[in-house]
Amino acid sequence: MHEASLAGGVLQLVEDTAARERFSRVLSLRLEAGQLAGIDVRALRFALDSLAPGTLLEGAAIDIEEPPGQAWCLPCGQTVALAQRGDACPLCQGHQLQPTGGMDLRVLDMQVSDD
Repeated sequence: MHEASLAGGVLQLVEDTAARERFSRVLSLRLEAGQLAGIDVRALRFALDSLAPGTLLEGAAIDIEEPPGQAWCLPCGQTVALAQRGDACPLCQGHQLQPTGGMDLRVLDMQVSDD
């Protein structure tokens, strides 16, 4: 389950930011896990919840957004929505697609406290 290592990376990023920006806890954390990122969002949420006790994330509201995938279709010359890798273009049914969005896991923002 690579989501556990991803959750550890998110926690490390939060801790590094806390050291630099001098805050003591996170009130809310908003993440983005694109549909083409290959992440099981339920497993990521479970891993974050499991890591949270005793850390800056303890008690934080964690929201994970799942933007749809996007791809450039070579035959159509159009940007199209793509639910998962390997799907055909919804316009021409072609398979020559270059993913262009929805592939990332990133921290969008967080609300923090210094008390």
